[in-house]
Amino acid sequence: MPTVTALRDARRGRVAVELDGAAWRTLPVEVVVRAELSEGRALDRPTLRRLRRELRRAEALALAGRALRARDLSRHRLAERLSAAAVAPAAVVESLDVLADAGLVDDGRFARSRAHALAERGYGDAAIEHDLERQGVAGELIKVALEELPDELERARRLVERRGHGVKTARYLASKGFGEEAVRSAAGVEP
Repeated sequence: MPTVTALRDARRGRVAVELDGAAWRTLPVEVVVRAELSEGRALDRPTLRRLRRELRRAEALALAGRALRARDLSRHRLAERLSAAAVAPAAVVESLDVLADAGLVDDGRFARSRAHALAERGYGDAAIEHDLERQGVAGELIKVALEELPDELERARRLVERRGHGVKTARYLASKGFGEEAVRSAAGVEP
């Protein structure tokens, strides 16, 4: 049975592992620590399983970190990305839990931020709600996010001021998910 004979600092958070005096692999330091590798430790089946599990976990966290670097994602969308990258289901769940505990994945924050961004881009409540549902956000979080937005009618009035009253503006508002009251107001029919 192979035995770990040396653990050497390789570069930026990595450890070179030697088995029976020969170079074997370079692993992330957190994997070495969590798998409890040490000099003199035999690499039996349980140790190898644990090492494999920790490697999958570290890869899933690294992949999730890269995805979150670009923009905030809902838990559901991040799980989809990890699954599409062939990450094991157990590693997906564990990674999402770790990221949620660290505050990096927060569906409430995501819903509020996304709702505000869509409202600023001229979308109505129905379109925002639909988008958040597609992102996998829970209904109660969507409701809270919509309640925090400026009034839909006020947002519609600002668009009408920019675009003018008329049927064309009413169609535009309807296509952007504004409610019936906002659309009627845009068409020049006061409710």
